[in-house]
Amino acid sequence: MANTTPQRIVVGITGASGAVYAARLVQLLVAAEVETHLVVSPLGQRLLQDELGMEGTDLAALAGLESGAEAPDHLIYHHFKDVGATIASGSFRHDGMIVCPCSSTARCRCR
Repeated sequence: MANTTPQRIVVGITGASGAVYAARLVQLLVAAEVETHLVVSPLGQRLLQDELGMEGTDLAALAGLESGAEAPDHLIYHHFKDVGATIASGSFRHDGMIVCPCSSTARCRCR
């Protein structure tokens, strides 16, 4: 029997070099219609700007859409300081978390 429950993944974008990997990950999750909860650290924001020329957290651009387009409903952004965010609760059910790019190339499997 196939699982009909939509997947729910939390994605953390950090300041480690490799913004293109983080953007591609988000694009693939969105294309697969995975409910994607996104958190971007301050250095992750800087990384997106420095490596991709992205101003702020442009959800549409991260999803592979034209900049300024409306982001899909299943791509949900949470501010890194929002301790009241749904994902901050221990009762938030999800299928996993991916931190990309990770801080150690020796252990990184997101390439």
